[in-house]
Amino acid sequence: MAVSPLTEAQQEAVDVLIAARRREEVPPDQARAAAFLAAATERTSQLPLLTSVVVAYDLAYDAAHDVGEALLAAHGYRTRTGVGQHEALGRYVRAVLDSPPGDRAAARFDRLRRVRNKSHYDAVPIGAAEADLARRTAQELHAAALARGVGG
Repeated sequence: MAVSPLTEAQQEAVDVLIAARRREEVPPDQARAAAFLAAATERTSQLPLLTSVVVAYDLAYDAAHDVGEALLAAHGYRTRTGVGQHEALGRYVRAVLDSPPGDRAAARFDRLRRVRNKSHYDAVPIGAAEADLARRTAQELHAAALARGVGG
């Protein structure tokens, strides 16, 4: 299955990120996209084995991030180096997954990022419900990427 091309609205939203120097264009790389999706699959497959809520949250967030990187690679973009990379990735994911399946999970990516940052930088505890939301979000993003033909 070929990667679904970006709609005009999606491309316009991505172009805003490029103009703001948050993303840059590179040749589409389906092998890189597949590798990121495989990493997301491996991470989410390990979640049921974990007993630590914090570790589970971080692993689920990393899986969601991997899906975002897969979407970038599949469409011929990559993250620019610098502050705000994760926030910009969330904006990209929301731009590309702007309809079902995946739009609700894409909208939650930034919430996951903020919770992760509060945990990592402010020592704010993460609860089991937040970890479960992160797991579901990663799984939904993964399914949405597959539905777009990414990694296939």
